[in-house]
Amino acid sequence: MQLLDLSVPLNERTPIYPGDPTMKIRSHAVLDSDGYEVHSVCLGTHLGTHIDAPSHMLAGGKNLNQIPLEKFSGRGVYIKIESGFDLEVVKKVPLAKDDIVLFDTGMSICYDQPRYFQEYPPLTEAIANYLVEREVKMIGVDMCSVDYSPFTIHKILLEHEILIIENLTGLSRLQGQNFTVHAFPLPLPLDGSPTRVVAQILPPD
Repeated sequence: MQLLDLSVPLNERTPIYPGDPTMKIRSHAVLDSDGYEVHSVCLGTHLGTHIDAPSHMLAGGKNLNQIPLEKFSGRGVYIKIESGFDLEVVKKVPLAKDDIVLFDTGMSICYDQPRYFQEYPPLTEAIANYLVEREVKMIGVDMCSVDYSPFTIHKILLEHEILIIENLTGLSRLQGQNFTVHAFPLPLPLDGSPTRVVAQILPPD
């Protein structure tokens, strides 16, 4: 079985979306004196590679622990974005109900630079509505967000319970592959969670 990790590392140096909390790790018990190791970890719900739940943007929207497990695993579809999001480019790739669509913009190469959080290409409303029409169940991007304030794209997708994965990495490895995406977050009663996102490579058709 071939598995590809599409998640960024989590530590106290993990870059954060402007205004979000940084990660803090503290020792709670030490092996030498306590006989075991335990740490406390404080982090934001949208740190690193993570999933946005509907409650992230919508009053009364579902939290992650209210989403069926089936939503977090499914057939993956890779789409390369060369120079901004274009509906016609997206339409060239066959999409089916319950697909998980991963958009490779190349932005992950500047994950540790300020422009990663300032100059990313937003999805368009036309593409968001097309994804709703195709009934995909989740999308993922190698960017910090799918849009800018007032977060119209987030709201279009999350209103239809299309979950959003942000801060993916290494998506170019999926080009030309058949794969399944597994993206299981912590079952928090909250608006999001860091997530280990894995692509399981399948045999060619």
